[in-house]
Parts: sequence; C-alpha cells; structure tokens
Amino acid sequence: MESPDDPYPVPARTVETREVIRRSRFITVLGRAESRDDASRFVGEVRERHPGATHYCWAFIAGPPGSTAQVGMSDAGEPRGTAGRPMLNALLHSGLGEVVAVCARYYGGVKLGTGGLVRAYAGGVKRTSRICPIVNRITRNTVIVSVSYESVSRVKHALRVLEAEVEDQAFGTEVRMRVLVAAERRAELEAAIADATGGRGVVANADDQSGSHG
Repeated sequence: MESPDDPYPVPARTVETREVIRRSRFITVLGRAESRDDASRFVGEVRERHPGATHYCWAFIAGPPGSTAQVGMSDAGEPRGTAGRPMLNALLHSGLGEVVAVCARYYGGVKLGTGGLVRAYAGGVKRTSRICPIVNRITRNTVIVSVSYESVSRVKHALRVLEAEVEDQAFGTEVRMRVLVAAERRAELEAAIADATGGRGVVANADDQSGSHG
C-alpha cells in the first residue's frame, strides 16, 4: 500500500477542452486543487473566464489519486446526479491527485436527457484529464539543522545535492537552518549532515527541537 508521503501525479497546469453536443457547448477546465478552498477559487476563476454559462458544474479531489477523503461536487442546477457525480467518478479514475474540474455549459435549446448529460460531463473530464500535463507531488518535511560555523559550507553543499531548500537561518553559538526536504530523503539528509559535520550536527523536526545527532 502506498504511503501518504509517496509521490503521486498532479496537474502541472490548467488545461481546457471544448465540445458541442446537440447545440450545447461544454467547456471543461481542469487544474490543481490542494484543498477545498483551492477548488472553490478555481470554480470562481472559470466563471470569470467563461461568463454567462447556463451551468458551472464541478468536482474535485484534494488528496491522492482515487482518494475520497476530501472530495466535493456540484450539479449546479442540472438534474441531480447528472453532472457532479459523473465528473467526480471520472476524476477518481483519472490517476490524478489534487485535481479539480469545472464544466461550463452553454445550453443550446435541445435537451440531452439524463444519460446524455452524464456522458457529456464525464466525457469532458476524461478527455481533459488525458491531455493534462502532470508533475509528481512530493511531500516535504520541515526540519531544523543545527551545525557549527566551520561546517556550514559543507552542509549547504550536501543540502543542494539533496535538493533540500533552506527557508531560513539564524546565527547564534551555532548556525540553525530551517530546511525543507523531500520526506523520502529525510534519512539521506541525516546521513549527509553526519558526514559533513563529523557527527556533531543535529537534525530535528521543526516542532521537536530534541532532534537526532548526525
């Protein structure tokens, strides 16, 4: 089973597809949403980008691919179960995490029926998710690295090699750096700090200053 800290694919940018079905225009926009608030903002942005639509139906997953822990959906005035739920199901099977989809429908005067709506909304999400460029989401931990002044240059070199980011640093009797590191590379970081400091450096969780000597 995958750990929540394992990398997973998320949208790299916002993408959009369009389709006309029996004179109704369906514009499906898909992007990234790390939270319910992100999804809400995204829906608002689509409304601004495509004003005057008859419906703005949406669904989102604010978590790993296929996870239902943080999801949401809306039929936005379409018959119940014909838009939000099919869109969410399509997202759950897309292989993407932290994803939101909004479909702006401009009604063309011809009713599609329940089945037609389900196919239109689900199809839009499936089509858009297939063309969406992806990146891997990597969970990062915040740690406090405490080292002597003489070892700072070696430590910073080790951090660069590990693609760890120094967010902040403080200078006292020693140098304390607030560092973001990929969760899966935490053990590597501790080993690298030990090597760079002759075992005298300390790595601690940001909320636990007891730490471990490296």
